[in-house]
Amino acid sequence: MAYFPSLLSALFFLLLSPCSSQPTEFFFPGFERLTEPDNLTLTGVSQIEQNGILRLTNATPRFVGKAFYSSPFRFKNSTNGPAFSFSTSFVFAMVPVFQGFGGHGLAFTLTTSVDRRAPPNQYLGILNATEMGNFSNHLVAVEFDTVQDFEFRDIDDNHVGIDINTLRSNASVPAAYYTRGGSTKQNLTLKSGKLIQAWIDYDSVENVMNVTIAPTSNRPTSPILSFHVDLSPFLQEFMYVGFSASTGNVLASSHYIFGWSFKINGQAQALDLSSLPSLPGQPKKHTTLIVGVSVSSAVVVIALSVAIYFVIKTKNADVVEDWELEIGPHRYSYRELKQATNSFSDKTLLGQGGFGRVYKGTLGNPNTLVAVKRVSHESKQGLREFVSEISSIGRLRHRNLVQLLGWCRRRGDLLLVYDFMANGSLDKFLFDEPKTTLNWDQRFRIIKDVASGLLYLHEGYEQIAIHRDVKASNVLLDDELNARLGDFGLARLYEHGTNPGTSRIVGTMGYIAPELPKTGKATTSTDVYAFGAFLLEVVCGRRPIDPDALPEEAVLVDRVWEKFSEGKVLDVVDTRLDGQYDEGETMMVLKLGLICSNDVPAARPSMRQIVRYLDGEAELPENLRPPSGFDGGADEFEAFVHSFSSSPSSSDKTSSYPFLKDGNLGSTASFASISSSPVSLGQAI
Repeated sequence: MAYFPSLLSALFFLLLSPCSSQPTEFFFPGFERLTEPDNLTLTGVSQIEQNGILRLTNATPRFVGKAFYSSPFRFKNSTNGPAFSFSTSFVFAMVPVFQGFGGHGLAFTLTTSVDRRAPPNQYLGILNATEMGNFSNHLVAVEFDTVQDFEFRDIDDNHVGIDINTLRSNASVPAAYYTRGGSTKQNLTLKSGKLIQAWIDYDSVENVMNVTIAPTSNRPTSPILSFHVDLSPFLQEFMYVGFSASTGNVLASSHYIFGWSFKINGQAQALDLSSLPSLPGQPKKHTTLIVGVSVSSAVVVIALSVAIYFVIKTKNADVVEDWELEIGPHRYSYRELKQATNSFSDKTLLGQGGFGRVYKGTLGNPNTLVAVKRVSHESKQGLREFVSEISSIGRLRHRNLVQLLGWCRRRGDLLLVYDFMANGSLDKFLFDEPKTTLNWDQRFRIIKDVASGLLYLHEGYEQIAIHRDVKASNVLLDDELNARLGDFGLARLYEHGTNPGTSRIVGTMGYIAPELPKTGKATTSTDVYAFGAFLLEVVCGRRPIDPDALPEEAVLVDRVWEKFSEGKVLDVVDTRLDGQYDEGETMMVLKLGLICSNDVPAARPSMRQIVRYLDGEAELPENLRPPSGFDGGADEFEAFVHSFSSSPSSSDKTSSYPFLKDGNLGSTASFASISSSPVSLGQAI
């Protein structure tokens, strides 16, 4: 009976093997023959390019691309049976628009449907917010993630993770690989734009899933990630295998697959990087460059002359890349903007700050006045905000928002073109001994204009837009003193029905909600807090924090609370109004400012409620609750600064916050130069 164990083994293998009618493996050493793929299902923006590369996404923000093998694979012999082993190998590359800024990544995915609807960004086109963690998802994925999302507790912005029914990885490690022998670990940058091979293997006997990556065809002997798990409860009898990738709101990458193999109950066929298609602009590794040495001197001279001619001719030409043609809005030529601003002369200079300079310009026929912001581009943060404004915020349209008309990029020069606002920023009418004093009717109309713009951002756009820097210096006035909210360099967008992720703390001292340093989450409620500070500064003619005032009077909201509790709140009204104001409206705005400045986010109204109050469609509550621990301001202000400087989510800030002229955080704030030096864009944006 010695044959009996062998017979049992054979029967066991047959029980765990898929039916012969189902596919069990495939091998794609490139996709040249799949220009019209019968065995691949492509959705979103994915496509097979002429050179045989499968492109999941291009560099357009907020897009998803998917590619799945058209037929499902049998992963079990029955619904409740054990899962089969499987193996896959593929070669990929992520090419970011800007070096070092990738977004968002790709995932190898096992799913029950190729038509699963999911948003881009951090969701990678796999799941949506309401599906996260649901057992009914039956989804297993290995993510190659290039953006750190605190909502999903990502370990960094360059990691590999195993996800089961959620994008909060069950296991993850920084991207790296082991050299031959497995003794040395080498870091690997996923968004380097270079080819990377991945091997994913699931052993149904040992119940372990291994992920291995390397920049070569030689497979390391040790995986970078091993996760012990029985996939049987999570896989259905039939599952699709494929890839999903997505781009972000601001920054994006092109995601490519160069070759792919897969096998049930066996080892996937090996891929050779040297035989795969080459990324455009990169030669194959096995290509040999042969240089002839019999070229005559005359030919060399002619070639050099032609090269010099074209270098001189194109020296001042705009460099246009593919991604720039897709992000909108209108792209101006550098020559147009140079001519419009008289070669960016000082005579057309409207203002300057840490982000760069703003110039008055004249474009088109008939002549149209514009404001041209020339972004100082010495830091990646400036680049991030430049791309943010043109790719996301540029699509916003509302009468109370400064309109982004277009943009331009020429080598190191980054330029944004806006509506020209003849009366410049509001702060010059409120502070520093203004030449003209706004009367109450003008101030009240400005307040309502800004509220209308914020309501559109929070509820009227296809996404929720959080401004994150509402203040007087970012409110611009046209020739009739109508107000528009501008400067969207710090703005952030997220989908309706989802929660905003944690991010770096940005903004201006005095407008930052007290919960923000603790949670790191900018929300519509934190915008409302800043709007409350804005209301008080418009009525009082004072900045939210006055470094020249006595400590007990430095914080404006506490000063207003103090007078309100004494029944003398109208004492804080700007004395330059000389008593000429509507007491009912003024009281209402002051009370609304205090309500919006509540230290409890849930107690603040929404922008829709605020607009109803301002329009007289609803009555404010009679009794207001002062902030917890209110003592006149000095102690609370010190506690606020302490909490801000010690916040775990603000690791890129220093521990001191010197006051600037308008109460900003200076160079210590995230996106430092742009958020901390609000130039009076004067007649600008």
